[in-house]
Amino acid sequence: MTRLQGKSALITGSARGIGRAFAEAYIREGATVAIADINLERAKTTANELGSSAYAVEMDVTSQASIDAAIAAVVAKAGGLDILVNNAALFDLAPIVEITRESYDRLFSINVAGTLFTMQAAARQMIAQGRGGKIINMASQAGRRGEALVAVYCATKAAVISLTQSAGLNLIKHGINVNAIAPGVVDGEHWEGVDALFAKYENRPLGEKKKLVGAEVPYGRMGTAEDLTGMAIFLASAESNYVVSQTYNVDGGNWMS
Repeated sequence: MTRLQGKSALITGSARGIGRAFAEAYIREGATVAIADINLERAKTTANELGSSAYAVEMDVTSQASIDAAIAAVVAKAGGLDILVNNAALFDLAPIVEITRESYDRLFSINVAGTLFTMQAAARQMIAQGRGGKIINMASQAGRRGEALVAVYCATKAAVISLTQSAGLNLIKHGINVNAIAPGVVDGEHWEGVDALFAKYENRPLGEKKKLVGAEVPYGRMGTAEDLTGMAIFLASAESNYVVSQTYNVDGGNWMS
């Protein structure tokens, strides 16, 4: 029997990248998955590609009305919610003296408030159902320590780790496990933008930063979205029932804690 048979999952920002890889993995394990994304058309395309166990839900994690509507849509479609993955996030970088309030507000609204209030809405639904649940927040190795050019993003991911700890302690009495995954450097289309920002501020040619960070990983390469799916399945399954408030590094050895 597959490990998530009959479970209903919601993954934010899952039309592409890590979220999509998680959706594929959860479907293989027997779950029904809501492909939740701010871009509904892209979510529909992904859901169609993943088959009958996936369906699209429009969701803007900066809007409480959108969060509540997405949870309601999942309940209406799948009969309840068992697994939430808070994956939607935004990246930016700049030297301290060039950080703008606009960038700060945008990153915190998505990465922190989006995580908190989506987690809150999911937890309320799980408590009402009375059968527990699993909440997985996406942290980052950036949340483990500061970086000279990445102050705001690092701070948001440190906040995600802290929220995971507090929420896990608060919700386990309802049988809801809250844990997090901290990836390292993960290859994907987003890295074009990340590399361009580093090129700008570190005066590097395009592509150099990406090669450097990949070479510095003890494992010997950047991670892939698929490298993270094993942990995502574990934390969503009954195998992790006694795991509470933890953040797991899946980063090829970049960070040890």
